[in-house]
Amino acid sequence: MSRESRHASTCSSHQRAWGASASSWRSAAWSDLNTMVTQPPAMAPNAARMLARGAALVCALLSLPAAAQGIYTCTDAKGRRLTSDRPIIECLDREQRVMNKDGSTRSVLPPSLTADERAELETKERRRAQERMAHQEAVRRDRLLLSRYPSEAEHRAAREAALDDVRQSIRNSERRIAELQNERKPLASEAEFYKGKALPAKLKQSIEFVDVAVEAHATLIQNQQAEMKRINQLFDSELTRLTRLWAGAAPGSLAEADEKAGAATAGGRRTR
Repeated sequence: MSRESRHASTCSSHQRAWGASASSWRSAAWSDLNTMVTQPPAMAPNAARMLARGAALVCALLSLPAAAQGIYTCTDAKGRRLTSDRPIIECLDREQRVMNKDGSTRSVLPPSLTADERAELETKERRRAQERMAHQEAVRRDRLLLSRYPSEAEHRAAREAALDDVRQSIRNSERRIAELQNERKPLASEAEFYKGKALPAKLKQSIEFVDVAVEAHATLIQNQQAEMKRINQLFDSELTRLTRLWAGAAPGSLAEADEKAGAATAGGRRTR
């Protein structure tokens, strides 16, 4: 028997089974499915996918209660409008609408998917969920910025307040270094009397204490200067974003706009 004849025979057996009672329909469906799986004819990749879809649909149908039956309608690959009182095998790869008797839509039966197609769909859904979460976070962040800094004046004042704290810390360290250097002068003068000799333990300890303290405050000043740079970079980044938000950009839209601009720039470079 040819491949087309076997497929036609299989579809016909399903249609005969669907017309019978629920128990006989289930029995016939399982029998045909077992035949297709255990004794498959040689087939092209598209036919194999259709077989997988058919198997998935049969499994889904076997789990449907009788109350779930309705009027099924779809448009097949040839553009024909098909209607049946059971799922339509010609529309395995597309959605089918389940209609009530009054013509209203009861539900939508999605396309039957193979395992690979289902995995691909789940991957896309996870990606979309991540994108939605990222967009929601961007909206929340932009709204928080706008509520905190309604204008550039408030943002400038906040920058200066943050920098003033660091500047004060630097001034304190500079003042302390000057005090320590003054404390070291008499110690250094006293150490002159011991040239070529070991310094008294107390004098040596006092000089080392001053030197360590000076070094510590010098390191603190360097750290505070780096903190000032970080603060300015943060406020510069916020100002760039806020300038566009103050101009009317919708919260959460800036990342998408930047991506489009970057893609356009990259495309322009490739065309040159």
